[in-house]
Amino acid sequence: MKKSTLAGHDRPVNADPMRFFRKHYYAPGETARLRQIVRPSGTTLILPYDQFIEHDNRHMDPNPDAANPDYICKLAEEGGYNAVAIHYGLAKRYWTKLAGAVPLILKLNGKTGIPSQARALSVHTSFVEDAVRMGAVAVGYTMYYGSPREDEDLPQLARVRQECDRYGMPLVVWAYPRGEAIDAKGGKESSYAVESAVRMAVEMGASVIKANLPKTADKDFLTNKGVPDYYRKVEGELQYLSEEKQKWERAKRVVAAAQGMPVLFSGGSETEDDNFMENARACIDAGCFGFIFGRNMWKREHDVSLQMTRSFQEMLDATAKNS
Repeated sequence: MKKSTLAGHDRPVNADPMRFFRKHYYAPGETARLRQIVRPSGTTLILPYDQFIEHDNRHMDPNPDAANPDYICKLAEEGGYNAVAIHYGLAKRYWTKLAGAVPLILKLNGKTGIPSQARALSVHTSFVEDAVRMGAVAVGYTMYYGSPREDEDLPQLARVRQECDRYGMPLVVWAYPRGEAIDAKGGKESSYAVESAVRMAVEMGASVIKANLPKTADKDFLTNKGVPDYYRKVEGELQYLSEEKQKWERAKRVVAAAQGMPVLFSGGSETEDDNFMENARACIDAGCFGFIFGRNMWKREHDVSLQMTRSFQEMLDATAKNS
């Protein structure tokens, strides 16, 4: 495969590349592996491709090429992504063809879209030892914050964290609010839910936290007695702001909830180009570590994906120059 010219590894920047990892203790193995996914600007852009487990083959529309893992691996290399996040089968059969050209984040758990999300639980599809053997730079784990099955989820995550500590393996936690209790208290996309999930990921020992940009809560949220008074007050104040300013403030609150731990913002469901870029600018201004964009990249036409990849990399690098 052709070597990428988009990664920007030769661009001079005025920033400490490891600045997101200076505030807290990281084991030597964690640091050595994390350095492999960090751009010279100290930021990162990761291509996740774990969605076919939960969302099945519907992702073939509108880009049938997206069903082919070889296409994704090629896109990651051509685009100069700092890592690809995939499950074990794809890593073993497809990613290995890249011969280490793109770092691997091995996704350790998943959930199909068949069972109800009311009692969501993401279970093992592989293990930390698999990641070590394959040469992964990190593992990814989806934590469903607030699910009624957290009595299974959190001990499972604790065991993963224990294995990560044993091997010096970074742990990237997908901090996702889910389940009937979350739905009853404003839903998974509210600032209350996302901020709380991010803080839980900190408490569980995440090396890096993946989160969604919160959205404006339903107006019923403000009168929902199941929501803490503090967050009803916060939401009421946020909703006085314009839609654009809300994004900036919500992104800042998510980063603040992580208390200095690096935050990756995901792209979420498919988003129009202008809105996608505006969301990204809000997250960068909030001080995020970078992005982990999947569907919003590989479901687009190939050349458009590469063009957007370049744009996001330039945005991340430009911000770092002024840090």
